[in-house]
Amino acid sequence: MTGSAAIALRWLAGGVLLATGSVAQANERPDCEYQIFQFAADAIPRIDGRTDDWDAVGGDYIVGSERLKITDGSDESPDPANLDVRVRVGWVKGMNRLYVLYEASDDYWDFAERGLRNDTFELVVDGNRSGGPLIARFHPDRAPEGTDSASSARYVSAEDAWFSFQNITAQNYHIFTPAFQKDWAMAWGPQASWIKRLPWSNIAYDYSFSHGEGGRLVAEFWITPFDHADPAGPDRSVESVLRENGVVGMAWAVIDYDGPNTRPRHFWNLSPHHTMYGQASQLCPFRLMPIEGAATSAEAAWSFTIIDRDRRVVAFRDETAGPVSEWSWDFGDGTRSIEQHPVHLYADPGKFVVTLDVNGPAGRSSHTKVWDVSFAGDPEK
Repeated sequence: MTGSAAIALRWLAGGVLLATGSVAQANERPDCEYQIFQFAADAIPRIDGRTDDWDAVGGDYIVGSERLKITDGSDESPDPANLDVRVRVGWVKGMNRLYVLYEASDDYWDFAERGLRNDTFELVVDGNRSGGPLIARFHPDRAPEGTDSASSARYVSAEDAWFSFQNITAQNYHIFTPAFQKDWAMAWGPQASWIKRLPWSNIAYDYSFSHGEGGRLVAEFWITPFDHADPAGPDRSVESVLRENGVVGMAWAVIDYDGPNTRPRHFWNLSPHHTMYGQASQLCPFRLMPIEGAATSAEAAWSFTIIDRDRRVVAFRDETAGPVSEWSWDFGDGTRSIEQHPVHLYADPGKFVVTLDVNGPAGRSSHTKVWDVSFAGDPEK
């Protein structure tokens, strides 16, 4: 930390004492980009607290304790004898879910109290990397502390900021490790009534210790990131669409307590910026990786969109994984195309059997859809 960057102490929600302040450029972590493993559609992790269905997620995807730092300029990481953390993140193409496997060994697990004081894995996600603040206290128009009533009309009230701003464009989860006789997380926003429930999230734990003991914990879960998480509910919300090679903003911190009447040992942060918990621009980039092995094989896949039902105009999209140099479409009406992403007009109504054949360095592959493309009712039996 530079000499002019004095550290200020403040209380985070629930009374956690944290250090804040500017971080010297020398302590930035320029390699703060990570990978999100793509699970195959037939290998989606079962949320049961077991780790065996994560065996395919190799070491390059593990984010360990050595990546966690105190954001006070000291560049200190946790002592593995006291706290050792491993995190892996995965996704499945076509599903807007982020899967997380959190594995931690701690010499003292603290989870006896009902409130926020609990060993915690604090996760922040910005699905479309829109950036900016996500916590009401950082609302650009919120009244500064001590604002007099005469000038307060120019500002957004704390209550309005909570319901119109908090957790909407990015989401913060305080995940309790473990959650004992209480909800698994504090979803830090007015979406809490729905966002931490199925079908938007799910979690399972595996541990055998009691409060105050040491041991190993596994928390396996998934969440749905939202470009707009509306306090009114999921019907008014917009999921973040996860796409291969896309990048999401994400970071986490581990808040570690060690017994009654003690401060947390540290706020261990993946981001080089302490206030990442409420500033999405301070999150790390995480890339949604292609499925491993796709570069050496090609399996034909495609989708379509009817863009004009009356004129029977269909846009076809090749979604083959792997290297392809030739495409051959059979539209099922006697016509063909060699374009990668053709647009086709069907002259007559009908129910069509459409096939895409691909060819490339990895070989040939074919994929057919039967009657998915249709402009007619079912034939009589």
